[in-house]
Amino acid sequence: MAHLYLSALRFDFRCPTLQRLVEQLAQTARQPLDCYTHALYAFALLGQSRPEGLMVMDEVLAMAEEHPKTLHVLLHGLWLGQDLDEGAERLLALSLRPALATGTGTGTGTGTGTDPIVLFRTAGALRRLGRYDEGLSAIDRAIDCLPPGDISVHADLVRERSLLCAARDLHQHRSPTRASSGVPS
Repeated sequence: MAHLYLSALRFDFRCPTLQRLVEQLAQTARQPLDCYTHALYAFALLGQSRPEGLMVMDEVLAMAEEHPKTLHVLLHGLWLGQDLDEGAERLLALSLRPALATGTGTGTGTGTGTDPIVLFRTAGALRRLGRYDEGLSAIDRAIDCLPPGDISVHADLVRERSLLCAARDLHQHRSPTRASSGVPS
């Protein structure tokens, strides 16, 4: 029952609440938290771009082995934690784990996998790294891998594609002679 409620908080992006509840669970539990709950705690910290989330994530990775649902929770946290040091690089590395190998697979973080969620998160990481064409390739594969009629996820993928195009266009049209204020120097 706790997993259901905590997972609902995850998908509502209520990271501070999720963090607080898992900390309360840990204090009142008679035994250590299970791996999935520990992953949800890492997600809560990562989603707030808190550096200690990376340490918790490493602990979870040591326990989780190749459990796909647990790895997806961590991938989600890295994706949400936009201000984590090396968060995008860590996301790409995590996406190459064997349990997520259907999402990537070439060793570069931009493989030809078929998991649309892994490809979606990979595209976001590539955008953050300024690797726009690779990100567009990943998001186009993600869209192509969606089952017909999956409109809620489709909207997220199309939004990421728009962000990739806008970031690429902004990067390509930025003149090197402009000062940071946007006024020619």
